[in-house]
Amino acid sequence: MDEGLADVLHRVVMLLGEAARRRTGGPDGLTYSQIRLLGTLEDIEPTTQHRLAQALLVSDPAISRALRPLQADGLVQITVDPEHARRRLVRLTEAGREAFHTTGESLDEEFRAALVAAGFPYDRYLEDTLRLAELLASD
Repeated sequence: MDEGLADVLHRVVMLLGEAARRRTGGPDGLTYSQIRLLGTLEDIEPTTQHRLAQALLVSDPAISRALRPLQADGLVQITVDPEHARRRLVRLTEAGREAFHTTGESLDEEFRAALVAAGFPYDRYLEDTLRLAELLASD
């Protein structure tokens, strides 16, 4: 099979997402999509709903729907932007930050342990992936 880099990256991202969904889904747990949203929000907060949607590569209505349960659970705060009444600003609450770090870190540790147990060179993988992300971001 002759796959290009983009095909391999897409497949890896999809498989990681699916593995994370299997481990984090549940009646009381955050879903993988919610973990990803909270992590992205932590990186760019405070931000508008529109900017958050752009960062996650989803539509504005999709981000609006995704934020509703997180707001109801007290994990995010949504306020009217004082500079523009039609814009909504989104921030993590302390509970949201804690939930993200608790769930995200345990998921990260689980993946790390599984890769190391399989003999995968995790540290090298992480180093190379970070370098690739920097290259792609600089384009």
